[in-house]
Amino acid sequence: MLRIARLQEAFLARDPDYSRGITVPALVDVPTGQVVTNDFPWITHDLFFEWADHHRPGAPDLWPADLRDEMEEVMERVFTEVNNGVYRCGFAGSQDAYDAAYDRLFTALDWLGDRLAGQRWLMGETITEADVRLFTTLVRFDAVYHGHFKCNRQKLSEMPVLWAYARDLFQTPGFGETIDFGQIKAHYYVVHTDINPSGIIPRGPAVDDWLAPHGREALGGKTIEPW
Repeated sequence: MLRIARLQEAFLARDPDYSRGITVPALVDVPTGQVVTNDFPWITHDLFFEWADHHRPGAPDLWPADLRDEMEEVMERVFTEVNNGVYRCGFAGSQDAYDAAYDRLFTALDWLGDRLAGQRWLMGETITEADVRLFTTLVRFDAVYHGHFKCNRQKLSEMPVLWAYARDLFQTPGFGETIDFGQIKAHYYVVHTDINPSGIIPRGPAVDDWLAPHGREALGGKTIEPW
């Protein structure tokens, strides 16, 4: 539809002198072929609040009004300590920086595991934007962050609560079918030549277990039904 080979072309269509990083996710205006925004924390926010007229009937409420204050606090910790935390580990420029980043990351993951031990979703009964934001890091954890970014205290598959929670989301409509593990690995291991100068892409880990029973339905709560 856009008839471009690389996302960079959309950035340059917006600003021919653009010289900063080409990042995803990004929204691109189809008629002009120009990037609209790559401000990822706000993309999903705006899709919910500004595009409500275009939501399908019965679309899930990912920002419940009565949970928003607490949800913002949870999402802030997920963003700073987990979404960004894996990158602090991977791009640390010294042993001290890496050690500090590693401790921060796994402190947050332990906190999340404790929070999710007695409830199905981060905010309790229903899937919210907080779960969406955590899923994006968890789904890449064993394939990329554990080895490539040295986040290797444990694999996700060795953290029982978070692993079951991640599988629960993966098996929910709108989540797992968007994931291409081969593409994820190819991007990280090829693009980050300073970390992986050989460009070799690992063959593992196995991904079949993402479809294994998770047992999280025993905690109650609602999931998203197919449409």
